Amino acid sequence: MNLSKFIFTSLFTCFTFFVFAQEKAIKIIVLDQQKKPIENANIQLLEASSKSLIKANFTDKNGSTTFPEPKRAQYFFRISAVGFITQEIEIHSPFTRQLLEIILSSANRNLEEVSIVGNKEFVRRSQGKTIVNVDAAITNAGTTVLEVLEKSPGVMVDRSGNISLQGKSNVLVMIDDKQTYLTGAELNNLLGNMSSSQVNQIELIANPSAKYDASGNAGIINIKTKKNKQEGFNGSIAATLGQGKYYKNNNSIILNYRKGKLNAFANYSATLNKSYTTIDADRQYFNDNGTVSSILDQASLFSGHTQGHLLKTGVDFYASEKTTIGLTLTGNLTKRNGFSEALANWKSGKGQIDSTIATYTTTDYKLKNGAINLNFKHILDKNQEILIDLDALKYVVDNNQTFRNELQETGGYVRESKATIPSTLNIFSAKIDHVIRFGKDRKLESGFKTSSISTDNIAAYDNFEGTTFSEDLNKSNHFLYKEAYQKLNPYVFIINKYTYQRGNPYFLPQYSWNMELTHQFKQLLTTTISYSVIKDYFSQLFLSEGTDILVYTEGNVGKMHNVGASVSLQVSPFKWWSMNAHSGFNYKQLSGYQNVNYSSSIKQLLLSLTNQMNINKSLSAEVSGYYITKARNDLQELLYPMGQLSAGLSQSIFKGNGSIKLTARDIFHTQVLKGLTDFPGANEYFVLTRDTQVFSLGFTYRFGKPLKTAKRSSGGASDEIKRSGL
Repeated sequence: MNLSKFIFTSLFTCFTFFVFAQEKAIKIIVLDQQKKPIENANIQLLEASSKSLIKANFTDKNGSTTFPEPKRAQYFFRISAVGFITQEIEIHSPFTRQLLEIILSSANRNLEEVSIVGNKEFVRRSQGKTIVNVDAAITNAGTTVLEVLEKSPGVMVDRSGNISLQGKSNVLVMIDDKQTYLTGAELNNLLGNMSSSQVNQIELIANPSAKYDASGNAGIINIKTKKNKQEGFNGSIAATLGQGKYYKNNNSIILNYRKGKLNAFANYSATLNKSYTTIDADRQYFNDNGTVSSILDQASLFSGHTQGHLLKTGVDFYASEKTTIGLTLTGNLTKRNGFSEALANWKSGKGQIDSTIATYTTTDYKLKNGAINLNFKHILDKNQEILIDLDALKYVVDNNQTFRNELQETGGYVRESKATIPSTLNIFSAKIDHVIRFGKDRKLESGFKTSSISTDNIAAYDNFEGTTFSEDLNKSNHFLYKEAYQKLNPYVFIINKYTYQRGNPYFLPQYSWNMELTHQFKQLLTTTISYSVIKDYFSQLFLSEGTDILVYTEGNVGKMHNVGASVSLQVSPFKWWSMNAHSGFNYKQLSGYQNVNYSSSIKQLLLSLTNQMNINKSLSAEVSGYYITKARNDLQELLYPMGQLSAGLSQSIFKGNGSIKLTARDIFHTQVLKGLTDFPGANEYFVLTRDTQVFSLGFTYRFGKPLKTAKRSSGGASDEIKRSGL
């Protein structure tokens, strides 16, 4: 049995074995710092949105009590005892664990000594969203946001970094409910250099409501960064060292200070990585009668050093219990210096080598981004609120490249060229939203948004003519546009002498009709069926230019029908073991015209599984993986099966305030992308391998010195602010 079948069989067996596991109540044990039980501690279960009391119990002489599972909703426990600091803990029903152990600190001791033992679920479903809790997965230590997305339920990332969700590509990526306004390589660079240690949750929204921008009709991924509102000064630091073929280093610090009506925060992360990508491509050109006329074998190696810096800081002012005003500043700097070498062998139709050409490329890439956000929230009454956001952003991209082509034979030639491709993007947006809630699960949202977007791009190409460089007018251009679509920019990126990548200024809007029906059995089992029709579907296009050059670009190709079904399971087979499994099936039909009529269909299945195990009170383990069958995101490209298996250990230290994590990602190095691309008059089989087999050691420490406060009431806005979630 080959490795891909083994991964597929293992995931599927584990997934189906526990489908009918039974729901359980939760047992709560309350202890003091000396691990002695606290008798007569008062534990209240309250509904999160209304704060209404559902049930209250007192602990027995063993410090324990049991709560039956309430109906599906979001709740929180409030735990109080005489002489101890009251705590509040978020919980979701159905319960995904059977035991919750809480250690209360004495009222005269710092909150930093409070520790809570229990696993936060890696994935949960709520109101049409799949929510990924990033820190809940041990194997996310030391990763980037792009690497977390690759293993998230229903998400696929192709060889160009394009992201699809539930079988639909061109999803809208947001950070803290704000559009990034980036696509393609720029978005890939941003997410690939953003440390996951700064991210709290990732929201996956396959069928977004009218609340969201229309450009998200194929789905939305909302990345929620960390922000603490606990009183006093507190924060955390994280550092990870990893080694694949090359080194990986991710570091972050999160600081927060809250006193009275003022909350100030600052988050900083730094990444320093070296990576590689190899692409082996076998391209065949065909005669009119279908026989092979020539073959181009290409072996390419891309390597580079990348460093990223991300700073986010701001203040929130709680003018009253109903009114909050906030200011947020964000800065991002990404640098990448790369080198690539490619060897292209031209062969006859029978495989005899005719000539060999070597291509050497250097890249000096820099992305700078600054953003400012002013936000306002006012609660009109218990069921209504108004939210206002003003945003101004600027991106500056510098991309400098050099190219050298050498014909490897006696009397061969050497041809050199260079490119300077600066780009500037300016954005301003303003929006106002009005929310009316009807009961616990229904709400009506309305709003207004306006934006101003402009981009200025210059692509200057020069060829070396013996002693000096002269401008290449066939490739150079100056591109001005009033949209944030970098894919519209028609500048050329040279992969090698025979392969280019280019933007398309003739994009048309994509129209999508989506239907989805979801059933959720508590928080245990979620089943979904969906259907979508997309007209003028955005797809990668593969074009022939001249007799031997092939061009990668994107554009509208026709129509796509997508029928989907998914099953998600979240269960604890034993009190020490929790499991989250997801299976998503899509049947897609794609049709369109690109010089010739294309029509293709695919049945694809994505399986993912995360197992989390508590070995003892301070040591936990995780084994996770995913498997994707044959898949198709683009009209002309078929992707072959792929998967990976990862594992990790986490040891709690410093009384629960710190942890050490050891992880192994893509243990068998099976996250290798293979596929077949159809061009007019040609096709290409490719194998793409990246530095994904990585072993990491990570350290995290949480610190803080909360302010001493008077005894809190049993409700009110202050309780919400001070609530700490698992």
